[in-house]
Amino acid sequence: MAFHVVTLEGSGLQFRCRDDENMLVGMRYQGPDGVQVGCRGGGCGVCRVQVLSGTYTAKKMSKAHITADDLAHNIVLSCRIFPTSDLSVRLCPKPLHADRSTPGNEHLTNQ
Repeated sequence: MAFHVVTLEGSGLQFRCRDDENMLVGMRYQGPDGVQVGCRGGGCGVCRVQVLSGTYTAKKMSKAHITADDLAHNIVLSCRIFPTSDLSVRLCPKPLHADRSTPGNEHLTNQ
C-alpha cells in the first residue's frame, strides 16, 4: 500500500490518500474546506473535481453526473477515483441542469 499527496488548488489544503482508498475517503478528516460529501458512491455528483496533474484509476461514473466532455477535461467524482501518484485537483461544483428562469422549469432544482 502506498500513500500519495493530494493538493486542493486554491485552498492550499493537502492530505495523504492511500492508493487503495478513493480520494473522498482520503479527505474524511479535512473538514469543511474539502470536497462536499454526499452519497459516497457516485450517485449524487457533489464531489466533482478536476484533476490538474497526477494519475489515478477510476471506477465507472454515472453519465448523469460526469459527461464525456467532463472526462475530456479531467472532471471526475472524487468518490470514484483512486490515486496512483500525487494529485493536484480543483473543486468543480455540480452544474445546474436546467435554467430556472425558463417558464415551466420552476419545479427543477440543482439537487
